[in-house]
Amino acid sequence: MARNRSLIFTSILVVALLGYMYAESLAYLFSRWLGTEDYSHGIFVPFISGYLAWQCRHRLSQVSKEKSWWGLGVIAVGLILYAVGELSTLFVMLHVSLWVVLVGLAIALLGVRGARTIAFPLGYLLTAVPLPMFLYANLSSQLQLWSSSLGVGCLQLVGVMAFREGNVIDLGPVQLQVVEACSGIRYLLPLTSLALLCAYLFKDKMWKRVVLVLSSIPISILINGFRIGMIGVLVELYGKGAAEGFYHLFEGWVIFMVSLALLILEMGLLGKIRASIPGKPFFERFTWRDRAGDSGREDRLKMAHGIMVSPGPAYLCSVVLLAPCSLFSTAIVNRGETPPPRTAFVDFPMQIDSWQGATFALEQQYIDALRFDDYVLADYRFDKEQPVNFYAAYYRSQRKGQSAHSPQSCLPGGGWEIASLTQTEVTVSEPAMQPLRANRAVIQKGDQKQIVLYWFKQRERNLTNEYLVKLYLLWDAFSRQRTDGALVRLAALVGPGESEAAVDRRLQQFAAAVGRELSRFVPD
Repeated sequence: MARNRSLIFTSILVVALLGYMYAESLAYLFSRWLGTEDYSHGIFVPFISGYLAWQCRHRLSQVSKEKSWWGLGVIAVGLILYAVGELSTLFVMLHVSLWVVLVGLAIALLGVRGARTIAFPLGYLLTAVPLPMFLYANLSSQLQLWSSSLGVGCLQLVGVMAFREGNVIDLGPVQLQVVEACSGIRYLLPLTSLALLCAYLFKDKMWKRVVLVLSSIPISILINGFRIGMIGVLVELYGKGAAEGFYHLFEGWVIFMVSLALLILEMGLLGKIRASIPGKPFFERFTWRDRAGDSGREDRLKMAHGIMVSPGPAYLCSVVLLAPCSLFSTAIVNRGETPPPRTAFVDFPMQIDSWQGATFALEQQYIDALRFDDYVLADYRFDKEQPVNFYAAYYRSQRKGQSAHSPQSCLPGGGWEIASLTQTEVTVSEPAMQPLRANRAVIQKGDQKQIVLYWFKQRERNLTNEYLVKLYLLWDAFSRQRTDGALVRLAALVGPGESEAAVDRRLQQFAAAVGRELSRFVPD
């Protein structure tokens, strides 16, 4: 009884320390679970993992009670990831850090063999972790295009005239845009999580479990494409209102249940398949009790008692390690930054060499989403040529949830589709200027074509890689106490009869001209 009381007390202390350290990370997790349908399954994952771990209690009772000091090493790795996540402004790193710390605590309390016994319940927690925003945005954009193509294919299959321009489906008098919410990612993530759970409960060959999990990906994509095609048919028959409100929600729930039913049907079919043995049928009789039966029934028949776990020295040292780290986390979270003074973008010149500019405001919904500290948006013309659209967003402190947003994730919107994405060198006009390398994207919508150059100005560096941006954020936060920076984007339409080479020259000339001005507004 005394051992149980000490375990309860130390566990409450661990929960309090971790709750204090990861408060912001946990608040973000709950906001994603409760505020977006893409991760609505995440709220159930901790309870499912807890129940699966509880089901393993009989096997844990048969495992030797040796505690492992390896748990402290794993916890130390998790705490290092915590510091990296805070300094590099990555929420996903903080989520993974918390998971690694939990794994380390399990090893310290139950030993390596005990932690291995509950390996799946521990690993299943990762299905509740939201993807990094840039990875999520890229995946969602690609799924939008695939869903649009499949939707058009379904419409044409039933005789409805439809054409696709990027992620816009043209039905003639009505155009349907396959927005991020219709990309299918809100089916893909929960269905993959369910497939993993089914594979764990599916007591059969490993290759069948792998097939079951992998098949959830094409199932969700194909079914979502069919759903979009069905919406198109309803719009064709009943008007655009059929794509909104109850119909849209109802179709979403129906399609998800159909996807789940297909997954269960696949389990049944896989369960009937057996290795080919001479003289025996390829298919065998399948029962759910055999495949997904209660793995603990033999233990219950033996009337096994609950596991008695006492907090050994390894676990107690883990708790002692967490206490000062929770205090140190306050210093990291509340660290001060000292960016140098700068000129506000309101004073950005509208006359740069022979380029004449005109500013205009960004819509409030984009301002709320991008969360920058200052920005400029303007069209610049040289003589009578097509204008160059110039956008720069400055972030004084790139903390979690407030950092430069890559245009790559939002370029395919409004029917625009990325035709190519490469890198190019911009010829600078002055020897003292930093070399400038930019991402070059060609986006297309029907007969229209646009060329976009963008790069990240992070202190004195001009970067094109988002991963390098995060790496330098980590380094500069540690060594310079500053994480300020900006995203710079230029865009120009390819006019009628104009070549891409001519637009490239126009963009290159403006990039070299604007580069001389940027250092006052985005300091090195």
